Amino acid sequence: MSGKEPFELLDPDLTRREIIVYSYYRDAELRGSNLLYRLLRLIGDAEAQINLTQHLADETRHAWLWTERIQEIGGAPLPIDDGYQVRIGKRVGVPRDIIDLLALTVVVEQRSLRRYRQHMRRAGVPARTLAVLRAVTKDEVWHVDWIRRKARELAAGDGGAARVDDAIRRYREVDRAVMAELAEVEEALTGEPS
Repeated sequence: MSGKEPFELLDPDLTRREIIVYSYYRDAELRGSNLLYRLLRLIGDAEAQINLTQHLADETRHAWLWTERIQEIGGAPLPIDDGYQVRIGKRVGVPRDIIDLLALTVVVEQRSLRRYRQHMRRAGVPARTLAVLRAVTKDEVWHVDWIRRKARELAAGDGGAARVDDAIRRYREVDRAVMAELAEVEEALTGEPS
């Protein structure tokens, strides 16, 4: 592994925990890309097409950054079959209404933002991981903002901001339940609270 520390020199327990957590992050970014791809087909205006394409590029870049970080510590991404997006999907399905789809996207992006910020506040986070967290966090702020604005714009003649806010509240309840489950799963896998 040229230019990288050999796996044997790293703390195996720490490396295992990092690979698990980063694999969950990677999975959420990849699955979020699927949601954005669906939105690309549903919202046809020029501004949304540009923003969705940038957003989709960001999500796949985030997945690559986590993949690259996993490789840097001597691992390979783990398949995640029961991550955040899968659990959300099992509880709500895929919304058919564009406002609900956008509201769900806001909640999912806000969750990513919170998780990344919480991770940055942990003691002893490696500098390289902090760099990845800062990069993805910067993008997540824009993602939340533009999607929320677009949802309100599209809902203007159909219940407006109240309709969007109600949908966001509904999805936040699901998000809290999913995160409670996922925290238990991640703690069992890593031996640390998430």
